[in-house]
Amino acid sequence: MEDQSELPETSEHAQTRLAYARAVGSRLRAVRHQTGLSLMDVEAMSNQEFRQSVLGSYERGDRAITVPRLQRLARIYDVPIDQLLPPEHTSYATRPFVGEDSDGQSHAGREQRLKVTIDLPKLRAGTGPERELLRRFLEMIQLQRQDFNGRMITIRSGDLHIIACILGITPDAMDRRLDDLGLRVDVFAT
Repeated sequence: MEDQSELPETSEHAQTRLAYARAVGSRLRAVRHQTGLSLMDVEAMSNQEFRQSVLGSYERGDRAITVPRLQRLARIYDVPIDQLLPPEHTSYATRPFVGEDSDGQSHAGREQRLKVTIDLPKLRAGTGPERELLRRFLEMIQLQRQDFNGRMITIRSGDLHIIACILGITPDAMDRRLDDLGLRVDVFAT
């Protein structure tokens, strides 16, 4: 059982835990529905480890799921475990930025760069496989957003992580690479 003596349960803390449990539960239900499974199916597939009543409690947020059980459920659903968690940008999941990274950049500075604005005409003007991949990915985002202004696009940190993963580099390296390519738009410039 979890030792809570080190972390006093304040009203605000309890509300945060409840909100997070409900958000996780919502993701659990959404993924289960997307996989086309019923509560009964999951119970059978898990050899009764995840009883219908218990899984229902997790999905309603009435009960918090442990990390090992979340991992086993992710295997049953055949999804990466992070797909069972709510998005990072939600208020209960944010953490205060304190200190600096190894590169000397403050966490607060990194937080401001969670969104990156890219100059699309400069991207189209260049050639090469890296730019082509980036161009196709950004066109997909434009289609999803129905955003066809054609001059610039702002992407979120999650999009930057995906691009970095596709290119086989870290998100920080991708962030620097955009600067190296001259594709970043300084939206604060006057």
